[in-house]
Amino acid sequence: MFLQPKKSKHKKIQKGNLKQYKRQKYRTCLGNYYLKASQSGLLSSKQLESTRQALTRKIKKKGKVWLKVFPQLPITKKPNETRMGKGKGVVQYWVARVRGGSILFELIGIPYKLAKSAFKTGSSKLPITTRLITVIKR
Repeated sequence: MFLQPKKSKHKKIQKGNLKQYKRQKYRTCLGNYYLKASQSGLLSSKQLESTRQALTRKIKKKGKVWLKVFPQLPITKKPNETRMGKGKGVVQYWVARVRGGSILFELIGIPYKLAKSAFKTGSSKLPITTRLITVIKR
């Protein structure tokens, strides 16, 4: 099963507008390497899960991966060949709203070359452009 909330107050939510890239100050937390979103967009739970799997396969058991975003927005869809009206469709999948400049994944415990190649394979699974950020803690 893909990522989705256990409970939500409302079953169906309006999508609203997603503001475009604003240079956000990102807060480093646990890792040494970060995958940062360069543009805004919606990331489905399938995309996030496939990216996480690609990262964990690439780094094997050497490091640790953290996912920093969570899909909380339900996307609904009405069946094909349905007439207009009759209410909103059924929830099909969940997405995470991502603003440009926000951190998507964190990595720790691996060398720089391995982190770079892991993020390259992982970012190919995402529909938005991303960049690698390195923070050396002392």
